[in-house]
Amino acid sequence: MNQITQQQRIASVDVRAPLLLRMYTTMMRIRTFEEQVAALVETGEVKTPCHLYIGQEAVATGVCATLERTDTVWGGHRSHGHYLAKGGDLRAMMAEIFGKSTGCSGGRGGSMHLVAPDVGILGTVPIVAATVPLAVGAALAAKLRGEAAVSVAFFGDGTVEEGHVHESMNLAARYRLPVIFVCENNLYASHMHLLERRVRDNLHEAGNFHGISGKREDGNDVLAVYEGALKAVDRARNGGGPAFLECRTFRWRGHVGPSWDMDVGLKRGGELKEWLAKDPIARARNRLIELGTSEAAFEEIVDSAKEEIEQAMAYARQSPSPGASDVLEHVFV
Repeated sequence: MNQITQQQRIASVDVRAPLLLRMYTTMMRIRTFEEQVAALVETGEVKTPCHLYIGQEAVATGVCATLERTDTVWGGHRSHGHYLAKGGDLRAMMAEIFGKSTGCSGGRGGSMHLVAPDVGILGTVPIVAATVPLAVGAALAAKLRGEAAVSVAFFGDGTVEEGHVHESMNLAARYRLPVIFVCENNLYASHMHLLERRVRDNLHEAGNFHGISGKREDGNDVLAVYEGALKAVDRARNGGGPAFLECRTFRWRGHVGPSWDMDVGLKRGGELKEWLAKDPIARARNRLIELGTSEAAFEEIVDSAKEEIEQAMAYARQSPSPGASDVLEHVFV
C-alpha cells in the first residue's frame, strides 16, 4: 500500500476512532462470551442447542451501533451476538442458556429464544425467516403511531429463499416502512453452500423486484458495516423506506454446537482457513493499533469481558431452575 493511500485510510478511520474502540469492545465481548458457551457445551454443563456467532461479530456490532434503544431488532437461531450488541443483559442470557428462572425468557427458551424488550429485543426465533414479518410489523406499528423507531431483521442467506420474506419485503416497500433487512450471508444454509442452492451469487439484489435498494458490504469490516447501516437507518428513520444489506461473512464453528465443522466437506474446510485470516476482531485491532491504541487497552478490554462472563456464570449456576408449578404460565391455550 503506498504512503498516500495509507494516510488516507488512517485519516478516514481516525474520525471514528472512539466509535471503533467501542465496537471493538462489543465484538470482543461477544467473542469471549461465545467461546465460553462453546466450552460449556463441550463439557455438557449446558444442554440447550447453541448456534455460535463466532466469526460474524462485526455484523451485529456494526448495525446495532447505528440504532437507538427504542429501535427493535429481530433475530433467529444464531442471535447471541445481536442480543449483546443491542444491549441485552449478559447475565440474563447466560442464565437462559443454563435454563434458569432468572434467564431473559424465564429459562423456557434456551439459546434460541432471547428477549429483552427494555432495549428493543422483542424476540429471536429458530424457525427460519419467522421474525422477518415481525420486524415488518414492528415497522408498520411505528409508522402508524408516528414514532421515529426503526426495526432490523437479521437473518441468514437461506432465509432469502422463503416465500414470506418476499411478501414481507413487498409490504415494506409498498408502505415505505422503516425496516432494514440484514442478510448475514455466511455462504452456508446448514451444510449446503450458496451455489449448491442458487444459480447466481446475487443476494444483495433480493429486494430489487420489490423496489428495495440493496447493497453488499464486507461483513468482516465493522466500519464498513456501520457506515452502510447508518445510511440505511437514517434514510428509513426519515421516511425513505426499507433497505436490504447483504453482509458477507463466515461462521467459524459448526451449524450448531462448538465443533469447527471440518467434517462437512473439503470445500468448507478450505474456505474456513481463508476466512480465519479475515477475522473481524483482528482487523479492527490492527486499525486501532495504527491509531495508537496501546496493548494495555486491549488487555483491559479482554480482562473486563472475562470477568463479566465469570460473574454471569456464577449468577446462572446459583439461580433456581423453573418450578413445576410454573409450567402453564405464558401458555396461550
